[in-house]
Amino acid sequence: MIPGACTAASAGTWQLGDRTVNRMGFGAMRLTANADGSPSDRDRVIRVLRQAVELGVNHIDTAAFYFSPLRSANELINRALAPYPDDLVIATKVGPGRGPSGEWLPLASPAQLRGQVEENLRQLGRDHLDLVNLRIHGRKPIAELFGALAELRDAGLIRHLGVSNVQPWQLTEAQAIAPVVAVQNPYGLGYRRRYDGLLRTCDEQGIAFVPFFSIATTGREKGAVDAEHDEVRAVAAAHGATPAQIRLAWALHRGPNVLAIPGTGNPDHLVENVAAGALRLSNEELTRLEKLHEAFEAE
Repeated sequence: MIPGACTAASAGTWQLGDRTVNRMGFGAMRLTANADGSPSDRDRVIRVLRQAVELGVNHIDTAAFYFSPLRSANELINRALAPYPDDLVIATKVGPGRGPSGEWLPLASPAQLRGQVEENLRQLGRDHLDLVNLRIHGRKPIAELFGALAELRDAGLIRHLGVSNVQPWQLTEAQAIAPVVAVQNPYGLGYRRRYDGLLRTCDEQGIAFVPFFSIATTGREKGAVDAEHDEVRAVAAAHGATPAQIRLAWALHRGPNVLAIPGTGNPDHLVENVAAGALRLSNEELTRLEKLHEAFEAE
C-alpha cells in the first residue's frame, strides 16, 4: 500500500544546477484546458497549483505556448503562487510559438528567442527564469539557437539551460556551448524506448532527465489511453495503486536523475501523482515491467 500523507519529498531530491528539487514535480500543460478541449475551471486549477506546493512540489514545468482561448498556464501560476516560495523552481520552454488564435508558428529564430524569454518573464512576473529548455523539432543542428539562449543566460535573464525533444548528438552540440542541466524528452514504460541510452548518459553526466507523456504515452496530449497492459494492472493491484501511479513509479526507478512532471487540473489526481513518489517497486516487479518495456519497438 502507498503510505498516507505522502509529499513530493517521498520521491527523493535532485540537484538541478544550483537548486535542489524534489523529484516529483508538476507539469502545467493540463491547467488551461481539459483533455476534451473544454476550458479548465480557473478557481479549481489555482487550488491545484497551491495544493501542489503544499504537498512539497518545488519544480513546475510550463511554457508560454500553454494557453487556451480563456487560460494561460503562466498567468495561472503567477496568480496562484506569487510571491513565489524561495525553493520553487519554474522551468519553461522556448522555440515553438503560437499566434493569438492558437495556431502554431514556425520554430523561433535565434533573434526571436529573446522575445519568447521576455514573454515568459512577463507572464510569470519574474526578473529571471530558473530553467529554460530549448524545445526542438526535427534532427537538425541546434548550436545557433542554443547559443542565443546562452547569451541570455550570460545577460542574467536565465539561470540554467536545458534541451527538449533532442537526439543524443544534439545534447552534445549544446554542451559544447554552455552547461546543460536538464534533458526533457517524451519517455515512459513501453514508450520511446530509444531514449533508454540517453537517460543513462544523462545519469552518468549528472544531468536531469525529465520525461513527459510518462502516463499518457501514445495518448500524448489527449491523456492516458483506456487500454492498459495486464502486467501494469497486476503490479498496481499488488500495491493498492493505480496503473498511472505504477507508470510514474517505474519512471522514477529508471535513475536517480529522473524528474517526474505529471500534470493535472484535478485535485484528486494531483494527490495520487504525488503519492506515486512513495512507491517502491521490488526487483521482481521491475524485472516484469522491464520485459514489458523491451517488448516495444524502440521507435
